[in-house]
Amino acid sequence: MSKITFIARMTCKREQEAEFVRHCRALQDYVRANEPDTLLYEFYRLREPNRFAVLESFRDEAAEHRHMNSKALAEIAPKIAACLDGTWEREYFDAL
Repeated sequence: MSKITFIARMTCKREQEAEFVRHCRALQDYVRANEPDTLLYEFYRLREPNRFAVLESFRDEAAEHRHMNSKALAEIAPKIAACLDGTWEREYFDAL
């Protein structure tokens, strides 16, 4: 199976931005330290107010499933989602 890569864009509630960033950094650090088949996992602040994105790339579908079923994601993702104004928009990329 081929690599899975996408960007997820989201809007954070203004009053929860510091908490949101803290949770995003914790998840990012966990993934980098514990998920070797995750090729890229990095949060970014977009240039629009309160807008953020995460770039995610996995070696294959199995690596994405391991990430999605990880204990850390189960613990941290609801905290991230609680800081959002609405939900996220995901856009997938396919290599040429």
